Amino acid sequence: MEKTLLVFGYGYSARVLGRALLAEGWTIYGTTRNPNEMNALRDIGVRPVLWPGGDFGDAFANCSHVLVSAAPDADGDPVLREFAENITDMPNLKWLGYLSTIGVYGDRAGGWVDEASDLLPATKRGKLRVEAENAWRAIDGLPLHIFRLAGIYGPGRGPFAKVKNGTARRIIKKDQVFSRIHVDDIASVVMASIARPNVGTVYNVCDDDAAPPQDVIGYAAKLLGTEMPPAIDYDTADMTPMARSFYAESKKVRNDRIKEELGVVLKYPTYREGLAALLDGE
Repeated sequence: MEKTLLVFGYGYSARVLGRALLAEGWTIYGTTRNPNEMNALRDIGVRPVLWPGGDFGDAFANCSHVLVSAAPDADGDPVLREFAENITDMPNLKWLGYLSTIGVYGDRAGGWVDEASDLLPATKRGKLRVEAENAWRAIDGLPLHIFRLAGIYGPGRGPFAKVKNGTARRIIKKDQVFSRIHVDDIASVVMASIARPNVGTVYNVCDDDAAPPQDVIGYAAKLLGTEMPPAIDYDTADMTPMARSFYAESKKVRNDRIKEELGVVLKYPTYREGLAALLDGE
């Protein structure tokens, strides 16, 4: 069955993609771990599959496309662990996408990376992603496409709430830059790949401006017309271990391939356009 997608992990990014594909007449199966979300998925036109424990029979039999949006754990990729044989036996499979992360490149002290750069992950999350990518690559015959996503933002995932309630801070670490991507542009890249499959290809999915995090917070405050959040030195900032880990890596990520090969024109080429759109949406 053409134009039928199975999504493992029907979360934030997958929902935006799914909404766009449903509007184009696709049939979409999406997994959820929460039985209470099954009806909510049905209400938006998705055929829900409970995972673990659900019945994937129709999805494996019918789907032409698969998107893996589930994160690896300490035991590896959960989709491969349970469904590697089912996926390789899918009779109609034409395209498989794996959502990875630019964290696989590790820290480059603010330098540039592209899809050909060595994978040198510095964090546990990045190392698990490299292992998962390699596990997917090791399966012969899969129509695999890997998407390395930058920091995701979009509706409900922006800095405005913290700026408004006064909890935002501009954490300053010398030469620190992050790459970002609006969730709508993730959907555009994946849809472009589906339209122009190129098996085995890796795509960096990020915008055009790897910027210091304090600049983004400052711009959000400017858009809101509020007082500039305080600047705090990274070395003395009170941060959770998870928040601090994001500052362990600094790099600029090239996105030429999504433009040149897939013809993608980013809707939000920098955080400035993205944040302005988010504020308008609110």
